[in-house]
Amino acid sequence: MGAMFFAVLAVAAQLDRNYIREKTLEGQQIAAAKGHHGGRPKVIDEDMVTFALALRDKSVPVPEIAKKLRIPTGKNAGQNPSVASLYRALAEAD
Repeated sequence: MGAMFFAVLAVAAQLDRNYIREKTLEGQQIAAAKGHHGGRPKVIDEDMVTFALALRDKSVPVPEIAKKLRIPTGKNAGQNPSVASLYRALAEAD
């Protein structure tokens, strides 16, 4: 008798989980249609990548390029981007 009760509860929990998942995906689709996408904002914009590529073509080391760039917006505005972020942006640009 107890096993049947727990089986019914498990089915109810799975139905609830599926409902929550459907509503979450629906909300993400609505947000995407409005132009809102999840995730962190990009630290390095296209102008910074163009400048970094020009400096890299002049054989400037990537850590030195990172020191010359400034993050324009967000929590870290005015700071330099990390070298790892710059390497990632340069790899995406190539």
